[in-house]
Amino acid sequence: MLPNAFDRFRLTSRTALVTGARREIGRAIALALAGAGARLAIHHAGTAEEAADADEVVQRVEDSGGTARAFGQDFSLDSAGLSLAEAVTAWSPVDILVLNASIELPEPYQTITRDRFDRQVSVNLRSPLELLQALVPPMAARGWGRVVTIGSVQQVRPHPQMMVYAGTKAAQLNWAWNLARQFGGQGVTVNNLAPGAILTARNRAQMATEGEALVQRIPAGRLGEPDDLVGAALLLCSDAGAYVNGVNLFVDGGRAIT
Repeated sequence: MLPNAFDRFRLTSRTALVTGARREIGRAIALALAGAGARLAIHHAGTAEEAADADEVVQRVEDSGGTARAFGQDFSLDSAGLSLAEAVTAWSPVDILVLNASIELPEPYQTITRDRFDRQVSVNLRSPLELLQALVPPMAARGWGRVVTIGSVQQVRPHPQMMVYAGTKAAQLNWAWNLARQFGGQGVTVNNLAPGAILTARNRAQMATEGEALVQRIPAGRLGEPDDLVGAALLLCSDAGAYVNGVNLFVDGGRAIT
């Protein structure tokens, strides 16, 4: 009998924390990991709307026979990453960490204020760092772990209106490379998954005016959808990707090479 190549993608007995998982890219990845057998911690920012969205994701997982729980935490608050890590690990040790939550506040660089700078740094870097500090060492102690940071084509093609956001994504990639070297020998892989122009609620208005011109610069000839990230995420979060470490994987229809 031939070996089942899909067995290495199974995540039975693993627990995954996906930040910003109530909709779009985070939701698609969370549902895929649950479909592969993982328990899911669904993080959201804590508003009533986000909590309702997260509860719908949990319900969908449970309706399919899986296990999930929603966790609200505003990443702009002090020690938010540590608080989320404590709450989730009290429920289950975390084997897979997908750092998806981020904010972007587009504006000309001359008008960037301290407040808007600090908000983006807090959500995109400070709270994720606290999660990495709290969750990666226990993964290494157990001898198995997966960290996937969700980056952006902005790392290498920064939009003039997104100087702070693009900078945080470039810093996050640097962190992924750094941690991949530190923990690769302890069964923990750390990789960056970089979406290109993915059609989401956050950029829908922008794409309505810029999308057609942007598509002309994408070799695949279309904008991406959140589900386009699922295959790469499953690879990087499973035993199928055990020898993939420190990689910056673009899922962008070829935009980064044009």
